[in-house]
Amino acid sequence: MKKGLSCLLACTLALGSAALYCSGGDAESSSAEVPAAQSAVTETGAIPSAEVKTASGTERTIATDTHVSSPSVGSDYQSPLVTLRADPYLYKHTDGTYYFTGSYPEYDRIELTCADSVNGIAAAVPKTVWTLPENERPKNNQFSHYVWAPEIHYVMGQWVIYFARSMGSLWNIKCCALVLNGDDPMHDEWIEAGVIEKTADDNVSFNNMSLDMTVFETGGKWYAIWAQIRPVSNLYIAELETPTKLKTKPLLLSTPEYSWEKVRETVNEGPAVMKHAGKLFVGYSASATGYEYCMGLLEMDASDDPMDLENWTKHSQPVFKTDPSRKIFGPGHNCFVEGDEGEQLCVLHFRDYKDITGDSLLDYNRHAHVMKIKFDRNGAPIFDFDEDELYNTEFKDHNK
Repeated sequence: MKKGLSCLLACTLALGSAALYCSGGDAESSSAEVPAAQSAVTETGAIPSAEVKTASGTERTIATDTHVSSPSVGSDYQSPLVTLRADPYLYKHTDGTYYFTGSYPEYDRIELTCADSVNGIAAAVPKTVWTLPENERPKNNQFSHYVWAPEIHYVMGQWVIYFARSMGSLWNIKCCALVLNGDDPMHDEWIEAGVIEKTADDNVSFNNMSLDMTVFETGGKWYAIWAQIRPVSNLYIAELETPTKLKTKPLLLSTPEYSWEKVRETVNEGPAVMKHAGKLFVGYSASATGYEYCMGLLEMDASDDPMDLENWTKHSQPVFKTDPSRKIFGPGHNCFVEGDEGEQLCVLHFRDYKDITGDSLLDYNRHAHVMKIKFDRNGAPIFDFDEDELYNTEFKDHNK
């Protein structure tokens, strides 16, 4: 629903104040890094278009004719929350502060945004906390390396950003980490920790293309789940010894077995963990990254051992998929987070159109949306948008 200009300005100023509190007003170091499509809102509520070079060297306009209403307040979350951010990750710290990150359109850096509410993320200015070294950055408008799917976590008393990074060649992608030298993710220094370390007798982990690592705690222990191609993209799980080292050999948690996990590409990736009502749920994404992308679900009793594969159940049908009637195409790579009022949220990306020209990874119009999760009488999550939460922001058809 569109609101008046006065409401737009009032809400933007209020949320901007929250962003300033988190960022410490460090606009000089971050504002130049923000694409025009994300950094400015015009008086009509329109986000200006921005030009991004594709791997072929051509200019592509992104977020053209996208219109943004004023941010909602309370439990009415702005959706999309952040434009031009695939693989979104929203983390709520113990002090109530939210941190947001995701894949940057040019896949060459990691940004963080901070706010004291979910909607505050929409108005906050991102800060670049790490970039590819100059000798690894794209040259001659050609992608030579990728930085994918960063996630920020607080693990064993340590701030960590997990992400996937090309190591020496384009598709030699590994699970890597940054660790914070300090206590303030927005101001202290992030240091490269390299590829996640494994045990001496582990001849599986990260030997192949590996990405999308997430971590979680249950039963007083920490675990990691990630995607790795052996020979298709599977999900693996291992216990952690430290935030950047595995304690055990990995176990194969999930492999693509159903037809909806094998459309154009045979893929399980993008795991995300949620605890609710005595259950542990792992949402993940399946198939290629166009309209066929969808979400699957694993679950187990939270009191059971995650390293005992007999404890896990895999749903035989996708829990969320493309819905043309609602302009949802290729939903996936979600995260779970507690909302402002303690409710469970699913933050995920999707496009609002089906047809893509060229490589879908170079079509940057995957935006981060916020979905309130509902639960059935047995405590199982229901993934669906209410009509009033799907688009607080109105979209026009980008591909016409």
